[in-house]
Amino acid sequence: MECALCKVGATEKGKVTVTLERDGAIVLIKDVPAEICTNCGHYYLSEEITRLVMEKGNTAIENGAELEVFKLQVA
Repeated sequence: MECALCKVGATEKGKVTVTLERDGAIVLIKDVPAEICTNCGHYYLSEEITRLVMEKGNTAIENGAELEVFKLQVA
């Protein structure tokens, strides 16, 4: 697909690190499957992966994490 941000690059499958921040807590989720622009590096997550990332981030924050780093395990 064409990148909606730069309008120049095409996307390729790859993995990214997603950073979530809320209420002073930071959650880094590594190895997240994404479509990544070959020109600008902007990435796009599927609905399913977005839901999973948000669930993991919310759980970490609800458990009192100030800084949490983990690899995403996708079934």
